[in-house]
This record gives sequence, C-alpha cells and structure tokens, in this order.
Amino acid sequence: MRRADREITDINEITEVIKSCTCCRLGFNDDGEVYIIPLNFGFELKDAKFTFYFHGAKEGRKIGLIEKSPQVGFELDTNHRVYSLNDDGTACNYTASYKSVIGTGKVSMVHDYEEKMHGLSLLMVQSTGKRDWAFDKNMLDSVVVFKLEVYKVSCKEHK
Repeated sequence: MRRADREITDINEITEVIKSCTCCRLGFNDDGEVYIIPLNFGFELKDAKFTFYFHGAKEGRKIGLIEKSPQVGFELDTNHRVYSLNDDGTACNYTASYKSVIGTGKVSMVHDYEEKMHGLSLLMVQSTGKRDWAFDKNMLDSVVVFKLEVYKVSCKEHK
C-alpha cells in the first residue's frame, strides 16, 4: 500500500469497517474481460480468516464464472464524504474521506444445506441486524449460495 499512514491492520478494526458496508463487489476474470458484480453479503471471521457469503439466481454469468474462474478480487467501501480543505474555491483544495477493504480469494458454491442456512443467516444479519432467521427447504432450494474464502485483505481509511 502506497499510503501506509492510511492503512488499517488491526483485524477488529477491519471487521468493523466490513460491518458498516452494505455492498461487496466481486471482480471476475472472464477470458481477459473484467466482470464486476455488486452483491449483498454476510461474513464471518474464523481463525483470522474472512469468509463472505452471497446468494443469487441459479443461472447467469456469475454462476458460470464461479465454476470457470473462481479466483476473484473484491472491494467494499463506506463513509464517503467530499469536503474542502479551505474555502478558496480551488478544486485542488477538495478531498474525499472514505474507508475501503480490498482483497483476493476463491469463490465456490455452497451445496451443504446447513452451510447454506448459515450463509444466508449471516447475510440477513449484515442486511438487517436481526439474528435467528428461519429458512424453509423450498426457499433454500430456490437460490444458490456461494462463498468467498479470502486469501489476502487490506483496509484503508482516509479521514
């Protein structure tokens, strides 16, 4: 990272940044073309490793890419604000604050019924803050759940 003074390395702080985000973008390599998709997500941290869970339709471009090109990049961001360092009317005196998390990992389909429920539960916690969701078999059978096992992560804050 070029600006080490903006890097967040504490895993608990990184977790808090992720908790404050509402969208995770996955970037796939599709035969040399980059395909980026914004997704709702849930996540967990176990043994200092992040795992993100997503859901979607059972067919489409992303499903084919998960099987064909599972190595992905990801990005989350929050706390956006553009502001002036002074009020002299010069564009160069404006800056932006933000927090962002980027990284790489491997995406795979979740087939195990219990893990699908777990992943969807995490997604609902992230989206609503509420825990203890019920899922019926028809609901679980109607969607695909996939997960991102993170290999590398970095976090940055510009105040």
